[in-house]
Amino acid sequence: MTVTEALIKAVNTLPKPRQQEVLDFAEFLGKKEKPKTNRRSMQGVLAEKSITFSPDDLRKERNEMWRGYTDSTKSEK
Repeated sequence: MTVTEALIKAVNTLPKPRQQEVLDFAEFLGKKEKPKTNRRSMQGVLAEKSITFSPDDLRKERNEMWRGYTDSTKSEK
């Protein structure tokens, strides 16, 4: 007996509400297995909005955001 056949046999013995739970769980597992998309850079996200930042602008903003939390910005507290 294949896994699919055993699963169908087991599910058929359950009451309808439990069958729905099995279906919900199987769908959850299917969604969990989908490959995650890579995050896009801030420049890539903003390109769709017609907003441009130079690498220097991004560096300044990043330093402002992380001021005091990284070695390169400790003196900027």
